[in-house]
Amino acid sequence: MFPASHDSLDEQLARGFVLLPRLLGPTETRALGEAAESVLARVTGKAPDGAAEVTVWPDGHRLEKVDGTTVHWEPEARPPAVRSLSPVTHLDPVLDALWTDDRITAPVRRIVGSARLGRFTSKVNFKRAGVGSEFHWHQDYPYWYCCAGADARDVATAMVFLDDVTADNGALEIVPGSHLAGPAPRDRSEPTGLLVDTARTDVRGAVTVEAPAGSVLVFPGLAVHRSGPNRTASDRRSLLLCFQPAGRPELAALPYRAERLADLP
Repeated sequence: MFPASHDSLDEQLARGFVLLPRLLGPTETRALGEAAESVLARVTGKAPDGAAEVTVWPDGHRLEKVDGTTVHWEPEARPPAVRSLSPVTHLDPVLDALWTDDRITAPVRRIVGSARLGRFTSKVNFKRAGVGSEFHWHQDYPYWYCCAGADARDVATAMVFLDDVTADNGALEIVPGSHLAGPAPRDRSEPTGLLVDTARTDVRGAVTVEAPAGSVLVFPGLAVHRSGPNRTASDRRSLLLCFQPAGRPELAALPYRAERLADLP
């Protein structure tokens, strides 16, 4: 377990991730959760009307694009449940305002290595009670590399916890120092080619990041991480803001080129 840390920012950066406990207050955290749910209701309300562009990934996950966001459905939830929306902040000003919140951008600048930050993409993970599925060991970097090429190394994520996060409701597990090894060997046997091969990657030192609602976890795209299923009666929602140096195109403007995976181990 990794509770609130008293390490300095430099010590946390060396470990490869920064946890900022209770960075946001209860009122603003609740407002963010309400905004996320409002966006979800609007978007999914349009999908049955034929407004959605449907994609099915090689692993069977169904995605629908509506209003400039992609609805990622939980693969086995009955009744249907949404796993995530991405990008999402453009759909609500309460979510959008976080891009310029210095409480978040200050540590992100240190990880990105740029004084001027730009947007890369955003996402809400809903991890619904009882049906929120696990996400196997991975780095964000391979997916982003297929879109942004070498610039993907400069992307970092600020993960805002909208609910209390525990091991039982699918807390993130992250391998300290894993970002220093670069792209991890990928599991060539799984359909997407994006997951980490744990037979060739040491994940034994992973820590589980448990924290109260309003906390923020900042980590680079090369950090090896996973999250378990939500086995509880409460949701485990989070808002992810992915930053990059200013002046670069956002993820939504970049085509996904699967052939680039051949460049990676």
